[in-house]
Amino acid sequence: MNKIEYEKHVVENMIRLYCRKKHSSKTLCEECKTLNNYAQERLTKCSFGDSKAACKDCNIHCYSKQMKERIREVMRFSGPRMIFYYPTDFVLHLFKKRL
Repeated sequence: MNKIEYEKHVVENMIRLYCRKKHSSKTLCEECKTLNNYAQERLTKCSFGDSKAACKDCNIHCYSKQMKERIREVMRFSGPRMIFYYPTDFVLHLFKKRL
């Protein structure tokens, strides 16, 4: 799995966790589905490809202001909980930050 595909996987897991806990939905609600589709599209179109940095460290801000705030909310909620629901992704993310 290349870096972009892995990022897509992690973002989708974070959005699914957020939706499950905040919206009590077993599948993605329309609001979360829209956010996931938007995030997936942004990652697909990333001009840096596999050499991309974290979105928060990027010089090109490709998220609209509204979507940027929504994804931040999801990440703030899901990030700390990833260790319980997706421990492998959590550890890989932690390790990646240390390199």
